[in-house]
Amino acid sequence: MIPRILGLTNYNESVFLFGPRQTGKTYLIKSSLKPDLYIDLLKNDQYLRYSKDLSLLPKEVAALKPEKLLVVIDEIQRVPEMLNDVHSLMESERNIRFILTGSSARKLRRGGVNLLGGRAITRHLHPLTSQELKEDFSLEACLRFGTLPKVVLTKDLPAKIRLLKSYVENYLIEEIQQEALTRNVPAFSRFLELAAFENGNILNFSNISREAGVDSKTIREYFHILEDTLLGFFLYPLTRSHRKKLVSHPKFYLFDPGVANALKHQLSAELVPASRPYGDAFEHWIILETRRLVDYREREVQLGFFRTTDGAEVDLILQQGERIWAVEIKSGSRPRLADVGGLRSFIGDHPVARAICVCQSPRPYKDHNIEFLPWQEFLGELRLL
Repeated sequence: MIPRILGLTNYNESVFLFGPRQTGKTYLIKSSLKPDLYIDLLKNDQYLRYSKDLSLLPKEVAALKPEKLLVVIDEIQRVPEMLNDVHSLMESERNIRFILTGSSARKLRRGGVNLLGGRAITRHLHPLTSQELKEDFSLEACLRFGTLPKVVLTKDLPAKIRLLKSYVENYLIEEIQQEALTRNVPAFSRFLELAAFENGNILNFSNISREAGVDSKTIREYFHILEDTLLGFFLYPLTRSHRKKLVSHPKFYLFDPGVANALKHQLSAELVPASRPYGDAFEHWIILETRRLVDYREREVQLGFFRTTDGAEVDLILQQGERIWAVEIKSGSRPRLADVGGLRSFIGDHPVARAICVCQSPRPYKDHNIEFLPWQEFLGELRLL
């Protein structure tokens, strides 16, 4: 068992637990909690049972005897109408606690369903972090295959590739069809590959729409489908600057490097250090890892990026109130001051910002007012936010 940072025993409240499929939500619940009633809506028989008779849940709860009840409903978005009875039970039964999991927030956010009026907190489970894997963490394996638990625990290289191919070929399309998120599944499949190649780039919806063969409005909707199904997220540009004109389009990142490589059909190729694909993968992973750790620690930190129309760029901006960390990400072991021109441009406008270059140096060093930190040290220092 790999201990997770997110501990469900830390919460006395009911919880919405969201995360993409195969991040370990079910395993986390079963290994750390002892539910009095467990309903798995991914199983077709249970899905049909509860979708045909919504009165079953309160009847089954009424038959339970413990003084304090824990009820788990896995993949609640498959029968969102059950939330009405969940809400009613929370109001009438003060001794009941729910864990409600989901791999898609779309139906819940956009279907007008009962979201319990703030009676359940929302938490997210991500793929494994380096801090969870500890001595079992391999940067090279992570950049190539990602950190979905089943992929990490599979030691055989061809088996890893098969698992990731199956994930993108079967699960992703199945999820879209199952949730009826779009009618044009072939066009969405083409879009998925394009989205993987655009991973971490500033989005140009018009260019992507031409390549995908659908209009730009549909492309925007496709990206929002990925966001709502927790398969990726937007990173937005910093909106304030004292004097520079900034770009206005966001970037988009897929939730796992292995899934991105599978969509690009690049799992079989080793990543070569100092190459552009290696640098892109390292940047992708640092941004993912930062986002995961900030989320797990429930920090009120905004993530964004900085880029001016004349090309000055900083990969990641962390803002917490007036505190700003400007973070440039370089995969090399000895970046130079000349390699971080975007940071120098940024701190010219924001002199109070902490300027950091995350890299693979064996130890930290400083050049002028820019800190060059090994990635391990940078991730550890996120606790300071």
